[in-house]
Amino acid sequence: MHKFSIPSLALAGMAALSAGLAHADQLADIKQRGTLVCGTLGIAEPFSFPNPQTREIQGYDVDFCAALAKSLGVKLEVKMVAVPARIPELQQGRVDVLAANLGWTPERAQEIAFSDGYYVSLTKVATRRADGYKKPTDLSGKRVAATKGSTSEAGARKAIPNVTTVTYQDPPAVFLALQQGKADGIAVSELVLVKWQKEVQATAPIDILEPELFSEPWGIGVRKSEPAMLKQVNDVLESMEKSGEAARIFDKWLGTGTTYGMRRGFKIEPIKG
Repeated sequence: MHKFSIPSLALAGMAALSAGLAHADQLADIKQRGTLVCGTLGIAEPFSFPNPQTREIQGYDVDFCAALAKSLGVKLEVKMVAVPARIPELQQGRVDVLAANLGWTPERAQEIAFSDGYYVSLTKVATRRADGYKKPTDLSGKRVAATKGSTSEAGARKAIPNVTTVTYQDPPAVFLALQQGKADGIAVSELVLVKWQKEVQATAPIDILEPELFSEPWGIGVRKSEPAMLKQVNDVLESMEKSGEAARIFDKWLGTGTTYGMRRGFKIEPIKG
């Protein structure tokens, strides 16, 4: 039987209380501050991109950030982050949460906590139609461009033998590399490729190759030390799924009445790593 002195028990109790308070502090701090700082890309239409008239950042990711801010009774502050800087910005406390095209990977899950999956992305390869490629493995030994620090880059290396990946800071730069002949193919979200394909159909057509490289659930990123925030995020997501708000946001930005014409084939649920 283990014996504990009263001071030891008191110290243990105080430590447990302090830990609990520390976990609760972020929500309290956000409410006291009156703003939720949500990190997002700001250059990834239709997830987060500037409104052509107001220049304010809008999109699918931003609407989920707004719902979280509303649940806390605070204003939303959107902060643009670069793809490679997403996790450092969160870890260093410069943003409260991340809604930034953040695909789950085992490596990222070691660094931060992921909410339930609120979007599922298919990553595919596109090539210039004139080059005649039919499937991703046709690009063996070729150059494939992707966003620096993205899972698309890793996915291309894994799925295409002897591929050389070249990376750029954002998706528009990736697409420009294909157009300028600096890459033989590009690995990006199917959603983005569908839009680009329509835009260049008459001038420099591209083909989206099958099968996809991989499918990827996206989660909202939270610091591992903040379980209360993670629970808040998941509670909001669950409520949005049950009320139909999550489906309405999908239809608004990605649905059949949009440029993308997609149907929602997933539900918000825990990410199965």
